[in-house]
Amino acid sequence: MNDPLDQDLLFAESTFTGQLDDDFLGGDDADDSTLALFEGDTGGLSLPQRRTLVALLKNRFISSSLNPAEWRVVREDPGPIKARLNDMFLDLHVDLSYEVAFKRQAASESGAREFPTLLHDVQYTREETIALVFLRHRFQSERAAGHEDVTIERDDLVAHIASFRPSHATDRSGDRTRTDKALENLGKAKVLLKTNDSARLRVSPVIAVLLPLPRLHELWEWLKNENGTPEDGDASE
Repeated sequence: MNDPLDQDLLFAESTFTGQLDDDFLGGDDADDSTLALFEGDTGGLSLPQRRTLVALLKNRFISSSLNPAEWRVVREDPGPIKARLNDMFLDLHVDLSYEVAFKRQAASESGAREFPTLLHDVQYTREETIALVFLRHRFQSERAAGHEDVTIERDDLVAHIASFRPSHATDRSGDRTRTDKALENLGKAKVLLKTNDSARLRVSPVIAVLLPLPRLHELWEWLKNENGTPEDGDASE
């Protein structure tokens, strides 16, 4: 089986790489638009819609818990936001079950045409991949048990990542540094959220949307083939 870290098996994490001009966020409505917010403004979106569009462009995702105002705008009327993103060769994905919305690169139906892109794909490190698989499985099992709020002890996550350390690896200090960096990056990506207890982290529902079960199983098989199966690990549904 190919190494998913080399073959882009991980879900793409997209970040906006450009600077937005005011005109770029606008539409083609008449100059006398009642939605004008500044001199010469011809934009066709309301102020809440524009704030939501900017939030989607600046962040990997928005959610009902982290961005309640913006989430309401997307939930109630996603059409205008989707249209503006489509103008930039982006598409809007809205998951009502997990209350998450995010942008992704649009692709032609035939796949023959490549569109200009404002996004770049960030590939996860080995430690981040192991953590994501573990967190996705924990989220799945806790939700199946009826727990709405899914949390995890930071030390348990660190120990799980360490359980996949190859037998020939001797640089424990370097491994721990990479693990700490992985958790820091997942925190910045809002996959892991802080709680009142610094030793305990909350797993964001976005993980279920960005890492669906087929991809979870694929990554789990790769991890088992690479390092064997930890005693407490299982990615079965």
